[in-house]
Amino acid sequence: MSSKRQLKKLVRYMCGDIAAECIIARDVVPGIDATVMNNLVIKIAHVQSATLDKVTFAFDKVASDFENEAEYKRARSQYMKKAYRSLKIEFNKQVNEIVKEMNAALPQAQKDLNKARK
Repeated sequence: MSSKRQLKKLVRYMCGDIAAECIIARDVVPGIDATVMNNLVIKIAHVQSATLDKVTFAFDKVASDFENEAEYKRARSQYMKKAYRSLKIEFNKQVNEIVKEMNAALPQAQKDLNKARK
């Protein structure tokens, strides 16, 4: 499990890279729908903001709710792992949706060219 700081950096880097790809594609690829790409950049910013807001959360129990410190630590660790896993799954789902929208915005000629390069 990453620290919150590392996780926030990773989210910022990923969203920044995806937004940069949208901007580059908008400016370089002929025939691409610039409006769609601009809207995707805004959507990426919202995904980043929402994800960063969700990174900070707290375990809803205190040590006195458990018989000993070890049980508390075990329960807290399981809670944190589950919460981070859920956050990761949700973020990846949103990123995949954005990438699909990016690919859909490409003109057919560019898609054919990309397939030919593989």
